[in-house]
Amino acid sequence: MSVGRRRGRILAFQALVAWDVGGAVLDDLLNFSWQNEDSIKDPNSYLFPKMMVLGTIENITEIDKVIQENLDNWVIDRLNSVDKAILRLSVYSLIYQKDTPPPIVIDEAINLAKDFGTDDSYKFVNAVLDSIKNKS
Repeated sequence: MSVGRRRGRILAFQALVAWDVGGAVLDDLLNFSWQNEDSIKDPNSYLFPKMMVLGTIENITEIDKVIQENLDNWVIDRLNSVDKAILRLSVYSLIYQKDTPPPIVIDEAINLAKDFGTDDSYKFVNAVLDSIKNKS
């Protein structure tokens, strides 16, 4: 049994936050052993979130550049780790995962922001991603 795409995005997001904050070893994050999901024993069940994390980190310079170009009076380094991880993951999906339509990527990002961010995170994330989508 593999994790679904929504759950996979949540796991990828959580791994990116841990990676960004520091102190988390990438290999430990990518085996998802920190998850307590007894029903999912097969390491292949985490291929989707692993691919998202690796893809985001491998392309982090380009992804951060795209985000920075679409921030209005903000600097990416000053964003909180939650909003930054959501944006990075979403920009990776928009640029490199053409199999997911942009409205779905943005909707998933808004849901992550509502679930894990501040009260205004979802508005901020939506505005930045909408700007990126409109420029591409």
